[in-house]
Amino acid sequence: MAGRRTFRTRAVVLDRTKLGETDLILTLLAADGRELRAVAKGARRPGGRLAARVELFCETDFLLAAGRSLDVVSEAALVEPHVGLRGDYERVAAASAVAEVARLTCYEDAPDGFLYPICSRALTACEQAADRAHLDLVAAAYAWKALAHGGWRPELSCCCACGDADVTYFSASAGGTLCASCAREVAGAQELSATEVSWLRAMLTCTFDDLLAAEVPGGTAALLLALAHSWAATHLDCRLRAMEFLAGA
Repeated sequence: MAGRRTFRTRAVVLDRTKLGETDLILTLLAADGRELRAVAKGARRPGGRLAARVELFCETDFLLAAGRSLDVVSEAALVEPHVGLRGDYERVAAASAVAEVARLTCYEDAPDGFLYPICSRALTACEQAADRAHLDLVAAAYAWKALAHGGWRPELSCCCACGDADVTYFSASAGGTLCASCAREVAGAQELSATEVSWLRAMLTCTFDDLLAAEVPGGTAALLLALAHSWAATHLDCRLRAMEFLAGA
C-alpha cells in the first residue's frame, strides 16, 4: 500500500461482485452516507483473513487505500455481523431488499448522515422481526423512509391531483393517494381501505420499534411491501430484484 492515501471508515457491506479467482469488489455504505467501492483481495480464499469480515450486511471498520477507480481493503475489523440474519431464508430476503434500496439511494461523493444509521437500524429490525408480516413491514418502511428522505416523498395527506382529503386510491406514477374521482383517470391506481391508507402513512411516521410492536395482518404487510416496491421502481427508474424476490417468496 506504499504511496497510497489511506483512510478509515465504518461501512455496511451492501453488495459483493466476484473479481478474478479469489477477490471481491465490495459496494459499501460508509458511515458518512457515501457509496464506496473497494477490492477485498483474497476475500474468497478459504480461510482468508477478510472472508468473514466482508459478508453481506456486515458492519465493519475498514482501513481503505484510495485508488483511481476502486479503493483497496487494507484492514477490516468486524463491528456488527448481524448474525440473526444468517441461515434464515426470509430474514436474508428482507435484508437483501434493504441493502438493494440502500445501494440505489446512496451516491459517491455525496455524504448524507441519515443513510447509514437508518440502514443499520433496518438490518437490526430484520433480525428482531417476529414473523414474515413484520419482515415485510420493515423492508417496506425502510424503502418509504429512504426514498422520502432522498426527495421521492409520496403525497398521503390528500389527493395528489385535486387536494381532496377523502382518499381511497394510491398510484406511484401519480405521486401518492387519490380520491375516487381522480383515480378514474389514472391507469393502475390501487384501491385502498381506510386502514390501509393509515398504514401507508405509518410507514413514514412510525419508528422501527413502533412497527415491530404493532399488530399487522399478513395481507396488509404484503400490500404495503408491494406498494413500496412499485414506488421505488417507478421513482428510481430501475428493476429491484431483491424486493421482487421478497414479495414473491
